[in-house]
Amino acid sequence: MVSREQLPVELVDGTGIAVGSCSVARAHRSPGLLHRAFSVLLVDGAGRVLLQQRAAVKTRFPLRWANSCCGHPAPGQPVTEAAGIRLGEELGLGAELREAGTFTYRAADPGTGRVEYEFDHVVTGLHLGGELRPDPDEVADYAWVEPALLSRDLAEHPERYAPWLGGVLERAVLTHLRPC
Repeated sequence: MVSREQLPVELVDGTGIAVGSCSVARAHRSPGLLHRAFSVLLVDGAGRVLLQQRAAVKTRFPLRWANSCCGHPAPGQPVTEAAGIRLGEELGLGAELREAGTFTYRAADPGTGRVEYEFDHVVTGLHLGGELRPDPDEVADYAWVEPALLSRDLAEHPERYAPWLGGVLERAVLTHLRPC
């Protein structure tokens, strides 16, 4: 089995146009290479969002709280297709997913020395029920949280969270996360 760190990612320019590819590991070595990524945020019928605490073995920002799941599409792979696969791998869930927007961020992990430099596609979906089956190699814990409470805690305690979560939450809430 190929390590996730050896899988290819799509390098992009500042507007999201593909310009090449490299391994996940290479893209995250300092100073970082701008590449395509996705961040999934699920909402339930009460309007709460699903967060996961990243597993301790993660190479970037371990044990920080983050969106429902995230990853990298293979070069040329549709983002929502890759996001749906990853949602199943990390949490044992399926959902109808849609894009809510994009943003670019750069963040160095002080603990591992790795760098996230991503053109991030925010993907949202409605959790229609079903038991979560988190992969312990990916997820240490999970929680359903009110978006307003999360926003406040993010502002007061940013060190608890993955550095991209604020951008994900902002795009998701503004465009797609509404209780049904």
